[in-house]
Amino acid sequence: MKIDILTLFPELFVSFLNTSIIGRAVLHKKVEIKVHNLRDYSLDPHKRVDDYGYGGGDGMVLMVEPVYRAIETIKKENTKVILLTPQGAVFHQKMAYDFTKEEHLLLICGHYEGFDERIRSFVDMEVSIGDFVLTGGEIPAMVLTDSIVRLLEGVIKEGSHLNDSFQNDLLDYPVYTKPRNFMGMEVPDVLFSGHHANIEAWRLSKQIEKTKQRRPDLLEKR
Repeated sequence: MKIDILTLFPELFVSFLNTSIIGRAVLHKKVEIKVHNLRDYSLDPHKRVDDYGYGGGDGMVLMVEPVYRAIETIKKENTKVILLTPQGAVFHQKMAYDFTKEEHLLLICGHYEGFDERIRSFVDMEVSIGDFVLTGGEIPAMVLTDSIVRLLEGVIKEGSHLNDSFQNDLLDYPVYTKPRNFMGMEVPDVLFSGHHANIEAWRLSKQIEKTKQRRPDLLEKR
């Protein structure tokens, strides 16, 4: 898989792309990730990519021309172009799995007041990471990239994500490690039983219990 990220602030991605699971996935060629500076696609002598919005109002608006030029330069025949915006479809785990089936993703990070509306004509999909507003699309781009890359074959053990929260419309079960007793808080005995069927039944019951308490809306889907 290849992921291209279009942003005004490519320096924000340096640590992200060279650390932990993402860094190892890139190093071992499980994914190719490239960050592009939107200003490189501006024809303005000062590399300007934003201007005041027509009709007045606060804030600057990203111009359509440099974004279009970037899309046309980066996009291939198999590319899915994604605009990161609070107005998009809310990102979720199934969407992450669906994106792993794509050969090439182009993530476009917004900034300032927003996008020239005409930019939407050149993208395949708009995605939001939640009902709140950030200063730009860089953090959402990292969220999508992290969520997608960890699901790619060979990046982490398959069992690690098959039991994730939301995998079966349930939150994840509780997990424990040493010490067995900490300040009177005991690890459940069933986890030491060696009886795999009982452990799995306990885990499922805890998933349902936790989901009912914290995210009852997920149970409605089940």
